[in-house]
This record gives sequence, C-alpha cells and structure tokens, in this order.
Amino acid sequence: FDSPQWLGNGALLVTGNEGEDADLDPIESEIYRVDLSSQAVTPLTQRDGPDFAPKVAPNGSRIAYLGYDDKLKSYQQNDVYLMAPDGSGVQNLTVNFDRSIDSIAWRPDSRALVGQTEVDGILTLVSIDLAGNVRNLVQDIGSFSVASKAGGSSPLIAYTKGSTNRPAEVAMTRGSGNGRQLTRLNEDALGHLDLARIEEIKVASSHDGREIEAWVALPPDFRPDGSFPMILEIHGGPNTMYGPYFAAEIQRYAAQGYVTVYANPRGSTGYGEAFAQLIDLDYPGNDHDDLMSVVDALLAKNYVSKDRLFITGGSGGGVLTAWAVGKTDRFAAAASVKPVINWTSMALAGDIARFVSRHWFRAQPWEQPQEYWRRSPLSIVNNVTTPTMVMVGEADWRTPAWEAEQFYTALKVQNVDTVLVRVPGASHLIARRPSQLIAKVDNIMGW
Repeated sequence: FDSPQWLGNGALLVTGNEGEDADLDPIESEIYRVDLSSQAVTPLTQRDGPDFAPKVAPNGSRIAYLGYDDKLKSYQQNDVYLMAPDGSGVQNLTVNFDRSIDSIAWRPDSRALVGQTEVDGILTLVSIDLAGNVRNLVQDIGSFSVASKAGGSSPLIAYTKGSTNRPAEVAMTRGSGNGRQLTRLNEDALGHLDLARIEEIKVASSHDGREIEAWVALPPDFRPDGSFPMILEIHGGPNTMYGPYFAAEIQRYAAQGYVTVYANPRGSTGYGEAFAQLIDLDYPGNDHDDLMSVVDALLAKNYVSKDRLFITGGSGGGVLTAWAVGKTDRFAAAASVKPVINWTSMALAGDIARFVSRHWFRAQPWEQPQEYWRRSPLSIVNNVTTPTMVMVGEADWRTPAWEAEQFYTALKVQNVDTVLVRVPGASHLIARRPSQLIAKVDNIMGW
C-alpha cells in the first residue's frame, strides 16, 4: 500500500493491489479504506484498471481520484473520478476532456478541483468543476499546491514555472492568468550567458500528413546558411512529451554549435489519446517517419547541413535511435542511450517485463515470436553503417545493460564503428546526478 490520505472519522485511504497475482497485472490498483481502530481494510474501488491518487474534499463529502478502465492498450489517459466516502456514486468528471490528468488537488471550497495536464506540448493547470466543465487556469507549470484557506472561486496556487531559458522557478497565481514569479534562483549562473533561442516548428509527416510539433534550439551565432550541424534529440516513454522548456543537455548541444531539434512524434502525450495510441502495436514504426520529416524540414529551411546530421535519444528515444540507423544512413553518427534492442529479452527480464508483454504486445514472445522480432532494432542491425555509441547505466533495470550490450556486440562483429559506455551507479534515470549528466553529455559530444 502507498499514498496514504486521511479520510477522517478514524480512517485513512491507501492505494494498492491485494490480488493474489498482483505482480502479473502491474498497472492494477484499488483505493482502500483502512479503519485505524479495527484495522479493517475495505476496497472502495473494484474495476479492472488503476485507481489511485485519492484526494478527500475539504468538506469531507467526496473523494476525487485518478484512473481508467484498462483496455490493454500501450497507453491510456487518466480521467478524474468522484465517489462518496463509502465508494458509491462514482462519476467520471473528464469523460469529455481528451487529455490525461496527471495530478489533482481540491479547491478549498470543495466546489472544484485543480488538475495538471499536458496540452499540445504545454504543461497546463486546469479547473475541473463538479459538473465536469474544464477550463484552463495557467500554463507552463510543473508541480503545484493549492492553499487551504484561499477564499472565493480563485484559490491561491503556488507552482513551479517552466520557461525556455531557465530551470523551473517558484511562482504563484490567484487561479488564472500568468501568475507572478517569486524566485530568480539561476540568474547568478545563467544571467550572463548567451543561451540558445528556442523556435517552434510544425511539420507534416511524410507518412500521412499528420502535423508534428517540434522545437529547435538555435546556437547563439546561428545563421540559416546551411552550414550548421544538427542533433535530433528523441524523447523516451515512448508515451511522454517534449515542450518549450529548459533542458541542460539541449543548451549544451546548442552552445557547442549544434542546431538541436526535439519533437513530439506520434505516440507522444498531450495531443489526445488517439494520437498517443497511433503507435499501439506498432512501435517503433511510423514515428520514425515523423522524426525524419522534422529533419527534412530543417534541411528545407537551410538551417543545417545534410552532411552534418546526428541523432540521439534515451530509453524510448534510444529505441528509435537504434531503429533509425537501421533504416537510414543519413546520420554522420548516433548515440543510442539506454535502449531496448531485443523485445524478447525485454519482455522476460526488464523491470516492466509484464507490462511489455501484457500491454505493448498482448502476447508472450513464444506466442508471437515474429512480432517481437519485427519490432526489435536487432532485426535490422545488419543494415547499420552509422558510427553508433551505445550507453547505459550500470544499475538500470528498466532497460538493462544487456540490451545495450546486444547492440554493441552486433555492431562490433559487423565492423561498424561503435563504443559501449556504462555509467557507474546510474539507474534508468541515467543523468540523475550532475556528475552523471556530465558523463552522459561529455561522451555524446566526444562521439
């Protein structure tokens, strides 16, 4: 059990899974009431799917929580639900809102909730009233906290504010508008630097014409003369999202003269559930076409040189990097970071093994061996001629070191220029510590 929340009257709420085979259904969870005097544990939810993050209304009348009905998809959006303290009267508040809600908090008057979501690359705070009406409050927010005693319909909200040229700062708002930034924590380190300018572009995918959003970090001395090298940075997940926000790696690449582009191909979150599910049972797949279309767009704008193209990405981005060098030789060098190379070994030995087989493939490797092989970068490694570095953390159990090692060995025996970098002590969050971030980026730059 985790996420304890006081319910009142000598009881609290927790989230967990008491099923006998809980490990075989890794996303399943229920919300339980725990009576502190009798220690009785009573489930308040019981559907097939995750129910989690319960929040009790300040007046005690309702419990709000997140979840969805599990349809065995590789990605499904969180809705916001209400129920009575005894679990009755369940109501889906966001059934008509086509974005996932990632966190929630009650307004002090118990008449509405505040939620965080992703909307077209932008982190957004929304208000959700008890009739299910959703409206935007403020953009560019990360974590947030709603004051417990702010009056009226405009509660005081503290939040972390993102921007293109600074790490997150603390800000506050009275419930709408841009809010007021309270801190300037990074001016001493960054105020004197000429940072990259971030430009948004939208590109039609060569696969189906679908619009793909991307951002380009332009070096301080940038000029559109077709001479600049380019780095394509691919996000992980694969169901997650980039946005126009500060990233030390992106700024480092641009500072060293690289036009650096980061995109949200199909499968990315923030563009509706249908867009995220376009890669369901087809990953990697047409997301590769989306990414190559972004590269083509920068070439067409004369921003970069066709002879100086580079590609990198971590986790899901590592998968797509390894996939790309098996599909094209247009890149001068590549760096595949913490990738999945062989879906069979991933589905049997990664720490999300059961999720891979149950949700991403909906079959075991011995049931559909050809499908597991079709979607593995290892299946097209014989096409690779691009010099490719492979990197992984030594304590990574999400995409374990043997995934990277398989790709390295396959490249090595084919006489493709390669190197294997193992970051000591690093988990799947390979750049969690500053020293690890330096190790990661220095090796990529060196390669």
